[in-house]
Amino acid sequence: MSQYKRYLAYKDSGVGWLGRVPEHWQVRSTKALACLDGGSGFPDEEQGQSGNPIPFFKVADLVTSLRYAPNTVTEETARRLGAKIFPANTLVFAKVGAALFLNRRCLLKMPACLDNNMMALLPVSCDARWLFWVFSAINMGVVANPGAVPSINQEQVGNIKLGVPSDLEQRNIARGLDRETARIDALIEKKTRFIELLREKRQALITHAVTKGLDPKVRMKDSGVEWLGSVPEHWSVKRLKFIATVQTGIAKGKDNAEKDTVEVPYLRVANVQDGYLDLEEVATIEVSTADLPRYLLQPGDVLMNEGGDFDKLGRGHVWHGEIGQCIHQNHVFAVRPHGVSSEWLNTFTSSTAAQFYFMGRSKQSTNLASISSSNLMELAVPLPCEEEQRLILDELDRQTAKISALGAKTESSIALLKERRSALITAAVTGQIDLRESA
Repeated sequence: MSQYKRYLAYKDSGVGWLGRVPEHWQVRSTKALACLDGGSGFPDEEQGQSGNPIPFFKVADLVTSLRYAPNTVTEETARRLGAKIFPANTLVFAKVGAALFLNRRCLLKMPACLDNNMMALLPVSCDARWLFWVFSAINMGVVANPGAVPSINQEQVGNIKLGVPSDLEQRNIARGLDRETARIDALIEKKTRFIELLREKRQALITHAVTKGLDPKVRMKDSGVEWLGSVPEHWSVKRLKFIATVQTGIAKGKDNAEKDTVEVPYLRVANVQDGYLDLEEVATIEVSTADLPRYLLQPGDVLMNEGGDFDKLGRGHVWHGEIGQCIHQNHVFAVRPHGVSSEWLNTFTSSTAAQFYFMGRSKQSTNLASISSSNLMELAVPLPCEEEQRLILDELDRQTAKISALGAKTESSIALLKERRSALITAAVTGQIDLRESA
C-alpha cells in the first residue's frame, strides 16, 4: 500500500486491534457511537401476510447484502409482538453460530425487521457507511463467547473500542473505501468470470473429444441415442451394464450385533470431487468381516456420486488404491469396468452429454437430485478402440493441463486481491493510511 500516505503523527490507542492511531483521533466505545439492539423471531404463520408488508431478514439473507427480502411480516404483526422495525442505514450482522466467522456486514437499504440471530447497530453520532467499514475489519469470532455454538451479546459489541476521526474524515474514509473496494471487486468479478469461461471451455473440449473424437473429417453416424447424437462411424455405443458392473456401498446404521466386525476407512460424497479425491478427512465405519469383501474398493474403480446438490450428481474420479482396505458409502457408486478403460469411462461421465443423461434420469427435489444404480447402468457410452481412447485422453490431458494452469494462476490472483481488499479496509479504519486526499 505504498501509494497511500500515512498521517503525520500517531499515538498509542491502548487497544490491541487498533495499535497506534492518528494523533487527532479519539478512542471511543461502540456504544458511545451507536444504539445496539437484537432482532426478533417470527413464527412461520406470522410471516408473509398481506397488509403493510415489512421486509424480514434472516441470517442467510446476509449473502445478498439485504437488497431483497424473501420473507415479510406486517407492520401490525411486528408491533403486536414487540419487534423493532429498524430504519435504513442500520448496520446488521450475525450474533450467533457459524455465521459469526463469515464476516458479513450489511447496511439496511429500507426499514426492516431482523431475525433473532442478528444484531443491529443504529449509528447515532457517527457516519453509517464509516461504521460499516470499521466493523468489516473486526473479526467477531475473536470477540465471541466460545463453545459449541459461538455467540456475542450487546455488551461485548458495545465495549469494542474504535479509533474515531472527525465526521468529515469518517465520510472521506467511507468514500475512499467505497471507491477502492469497488475497483478491486470489479477486478475480482472479471477474473471470476474468466475462470467460469475456462471451465466452460474445458467442459466443451472434453465433451467434443469423447463424443466426436479428434479428427474433424471423420465420417459420422447416428448413435441411436437422442441425447448423444452422432458419433464417429467406426465407434460402437454400449450400455454401461455391458462394459462394467456397478457396486453399491454400505449404509450407515447397519445392525452388526453378534457379528465379528472390523473398523475400516470408507469414502463419502465429500471425498469424491469432480476430477479428484479429497482424502484429507476419511471417516471410518464398523463393518462385519463377512460383508467386508462385498464393499471393498479395487484399483481402477470409477467412483461416482449417487446425488446430492445438482453439481454433485455423477461427479467422480478413478480409484487407484490410495488407501488400503477401503470401502464406500451407499451414496457413492463404484463402477468396475471390464470392457472399457477406467480413465475413458471417468472422462465420459464428466462430459456434458453424460451429465444431461444423469439429470434426465434422476429423481429431483429443490436443488437436490439422485440417480439409481439401475438408471446408471443404462447409460450409453461411446467406445472407440483402446488405442484411440488412449490418444484422445492424452490429447485432452495436454489441452486441459494448460487450462487448469491458467485457472490456478487466476485463482491465486483473486486470493491476493481479496487479501489486499481486507488489508486496505483494516489500514484505512485504523489510520495506518490516509484516504482524505484520495476521497
